[in-house]
Amino acid sequence: MRALDFAVVLAYLLAMAFLGFRFSRRQTSTENYFVAKRSLPSWAMGMSMLATMVSSVTFVAYPGSSYAKDWSLLVPGFMLIAVLPFVGSVIIPFYREVIGMSAYEYFERRFGRPARFYSAFAFSLAHFSKMGFVLYLMALTLSSITGWEINLVIVAVAAIMILYAVKGGIEAIVWTDVIQGFVMGISIVVVLSYLLFLPEGGPSAVLDRATAANKFQLGTLEWNFRKNSVPVLLLYGLFWYVQRYVADQTMVQRYLMAKTDAGAFKGVKVGAFLSVPVWAMFMFVGTCVWGYYQATGEAIPPSITKADQMFPYFLSQHLPPGVLGLLLACLTGSAMTMLASDLNSMSVVAVEDFYRYFRPQSNDRERLVAAKTFVVVTGLLNIGTALLLVRSKGSALSSWFAVSAIAGGGLMGLFFLAFLTRRAHRAGVYCGIAVNLCFSAWAALTKGAKPLLDLGEWNFPYDELLIGVIGNILLFTVGWLVSYLIPDTPREANAVREQTLWNWLLARRTA
Repeated sequence: MRALDFAVVLAYLLAMAFLGFRFSRRQTSTENYFVAKRSLPSWAMGMSMLATMVSSVTFVAYPGSSYAKDWSLLVPGFMLIAVLPFVGSVIIPFYREVIGMSAYEYFERRFGRPARFYSAFAFSLAHFSKMGFVLYLMALTLSSITGWEINLVIVAVAAIMILYAVKGGIEAIVWTDVIQGFVMGISIVVVLSYLLFLPEGGPSAVLDRATAANKFQLGTLEWNFRKNSVPVLLLYGLFWYVQRYVADQTMVQRYLMAKTDAGAFKGVKVGAFLSVPVWAMFMFVGTCVWGYYQATGEAIPPSITKADQMFPYFLSQHLPPGVLGLLLACLTGSAMTMLASDLNSMSVVAVEDFYRYFRPQSNDRERLVAAKTFVVVTGLLNIGTALLLVRSKGSALSSWFAVSAIAGGGLMGLFFLAFLTRRAHRAGVYCGIAVNLCFSAWAALTKGAKPLLDLGEWNFPYDELLIGVIGNILLFTVGWLVSYLIPDTPREANAVREQTLWNWLLARRTA
């Protein structure tokens, strides 16, 4: 790798480590470590939310998808904007009023400790399974461009990420997210400049070919639930982003960082209205890569067999010294910021939902030490998962996604069952969770052309994006029906009514 590129990447990584030490003196309490004493500016919070939405997967998957097909992968992102009014008017003020630091406190108040344990564990397992893949994909891309040894990349990058996450807490993470946002914007503009102006004939030579090949289409409008049609993508996007906003600790935690409800909603809007254009720009990059090779007729080596490889290949061949380093720093930073955010959020869940239960007499200093210990341990396990994925060549990845789909689904259905229905009670909820787990296990194991468990005509018949949609609907429906058929105790009935949307709205009107 060229020395200037190496210097740029190294400087970027050291800057992130410096920020961790810069904010380390402020980490004197769990409230500072987890929610920055609820004092962050809304624009910084919004940039941090953008960083949680964009990872190294975005750098590879979005350009690869638009290179191979069209812009259909962008369709679910539109639902991110559609759910904002509900989030700003209901979800943000509700959470800021009724919980301390963990989103899953609410489930205990509504349905008891087992519901809190289930939701906290489901969140943690789903995010942990994703973290190893993000780190692995970042290292694989970086190694393919630079020739660096992939195991060394995984260990080095993760070590710096763990360092600034454990030292600087959520403040360091948010401000590195802000830096990453600006670097990412500059990087996309630079790459597009090369893609559009390198070919003879300029932008028109690239865009005319892409337009003629219908590369800007958003997918098919047919009502076919067995493939990625627009209705399937919109339905998936609606359920996915509602779940992220109402039952995902990484999002709820950011609501708590702002000074006011209005500031929190402003930050959410900043993050949402930045995310969709950024995703669109990455789709545009993939389309331009396709148009570039069509316009120039440049030969593609036989080693490039997948669409996901084309964008990294273009970077390695056509960017000058320093510029390539900027792109590689941005790729590395996108993985680090998302992983550090996940580490901190999982630490909140570990301390608030589990540690405090098993150590009720612990003081805040002891909980802070436990939080930092958990960040380090989880980070090391994340390194181990990524190293296993290097050896497995993808087989472990399928297993991880199957596990996370089984245990990580249904949180949106669980939230709305608690939030919207006075009738729902513990027995009904536990039945809904059990049905959702059974369905998710069956669907995750039998989905696709090459299922892990082939049951023939009894395989899951629809597009795999619908697994979470159906799982959430099943949990809500079964939970409500069982609660309707089996009466609850008067004591529980009186308690749960105080935790629903309707009682909360009544209390706000009265106040």
